[in-house]
Parts: sequence; C-alpha cells; structure tokens
Amino acid sequence: MAGNSQRRGAVRKAGTKKGPTVGSGGVRRRGLEGKGATPPAHQRPHHPAAKRAAKATKQQQRRPARKTDDTEVVLGRNPVLECLRARVPATALFVALGAEADERLTESVRLAADSGISILEVPRHDLDRIAANGLHQGIALQVPPYQYAHPDDLLAVVKKDSTPAMLVALDNISDPRNLGAIVRSVAAFGGHGVLIPQRRSASVTAVAWRTSAGAAARVPVARAPNLTRALKNWADAGLQVIGLDAEGDTTVDELEGTGPLVLVVGSEGKGLSRLVRENCDAVVSIPMAGPTESLNASVAAGVVLAEIARQRRS
Repeated sequence: MAGNSQRRGAVRKAGTKKGPTVGSGGVRRRGLEGKGATPPAHQRPHHPAAKRAAKATKQQQRRPARKTDDTEVVLGRNPVLECLRARVPATALFVALGAEADERLTESVRLAADSGISILEVPRHDLDRIAANGLHQGIALQVPPYQYAHPDDLLAVVKKDSTPAMLVALDNISDPRNLGAIVRSVAAFGGHGVLIPQRRSASVTAVAWRTSAGAAARVPVARAPNLTRALKNWADAGLQVIGLDAEGDTTVDELEGTGPLVLVVGSEGKGLSRLVRENCDAVVSIPMAGPTESLNASVAAGVVLAEIARQRRS
C-alpha cells in the first residue's frame, strides 16, 4: 500500500545519500507554492540591468551637485585657487578627466589635499552640466551652506568683549562681493560681526567667501528676518545706530565712534530704506573732494570703519 511505512523496502538503507523515503515532510507542498511576481530586471542582483543601475548610481554620487540654495559651486582655475588659498571650507574639488595641468591646477590639488578636501576626477560633461556658460576650465569647488548666527548671538559676543561694540548691518546690499569686502573690513578694524536681512540681500556664497579672503570664518554673520526690528532690539540694548548714506544729515568727520554702535550701510544706488533710516540715531555721509558723487558700498564702509578704529585708538 502506498505510503505504508511498514512495507518492505520503505526504510532507507544505511549509507545511502538520498533523503527520507517515508513521506515528504511537506517539501513537495511548499515547492508547489508560488514565489510571487518576478522582480524587475534592475532589481535582480546578477542581472546585467542591475549591474548597470548600480554603476549609474555610483557615478551619480560622484558627480558635482548643481548649484542650489544649499550648495555653491565655484568654477574656474583662478576663483577656485583663490578660495582654497583663503581656506574656504569646501567639501569637494572636482577635476575634469584629461584636464591640462598648469601651476594653478597643481596648487589647487595640493591645497585641497593638505586641507583634507575630497578630490574627484569626473568626466568633463559633468562640469558642463553645472556651468551655465561652460567656462569651468576643467575644475570646480563645492562649498557647503554657510551657518548663519542669530542677531542675539552677536549681542552675546559683544557682551563678552571688553571693547565697545562695533557691528555692521547691511541694507539693500545685493552684491556678494560687497558683502565679502565688508566682512573683510570688519575683521581688519576690530568689528564684532555683520548683520544682513534674510530677504533681498546678498548671502555668504562662495563669491563672498573669496572676496572676504577667509575673514568670513572669523567674523560671524547673522541673518535677521526683519532688519528694522533687529536694529530696534540692538538700540534697546544700548547700541547707537548710525546710518551711512550719500544723503546723510552730517559727515563722518562729526561722527563720535568711541561708544558701542552699529553702522548701517546702504547700497550705492538705493541708499537706506525708509524704515531703517527712521530708526537711525544719525545718518552720516563721506565728504567728497573730487567730482565723484558716491563710493562703492564696501569702500564707504571701510572708510567709516577705519575712522571709528582711529578714534578708538586715540
């Protein structure tokens, strides 16, 4: 009788390699059950499509990211070298495969290696993808987003210092090169920090980093959702608010800069906005000896900061 374990020959002989002969233990039943839908080709580990997908993913991870609000990519051999010399905190240096080496490229690679920055060789078309005009010269530097301080953090820095406060706020400054130059002047003349509006203002991009010659790493830059409210809070904390505008009520010669103050710099074209101007204790201008009507915002800020530093040394 089939399935009778007591019948002769139903018991496996010793030394054989076959499985049990009495019943199947459910193996055949499980073998007949479906295994589900067949996965797509790119999800099968050993399928050629899966290998191509894994290779494409790996290459995508090595590509330089497109410029967004959170990343900044510096292109060109001179700009990249200047950023590396200024010790801009970059995350990766991308060099195009087959790029012709010169002194600038060699020094850029050396500086990046000394700073622990990742150096990646990428196809040239990857750099073409992120360069609007294609003028990357075979090299690109990726810079992480700047970590802005809070306006209250600048007040905390001022309180810890024994010298009177010297802060700079920017109004209607949209050129990152002006921002970087002003940050550099603040560092040179002993300022404590820079305040910028959160909207309609230049931000600390790679261009600003390069122009500041690395000073942005030493001088904190804060962002204010509302510049007027931040200036009012600083005035309540005892700081004198001094505006700098070509249409000032007085000149920098009459400025008393020995006390704690914040210098509000307006743009060369628009000057100070109405609300900011109304909240200034005084608005000063720089007297001109020649026919030039106004100075660049960063140059004007440097002139006034130098005058304040001179008064404090005296």
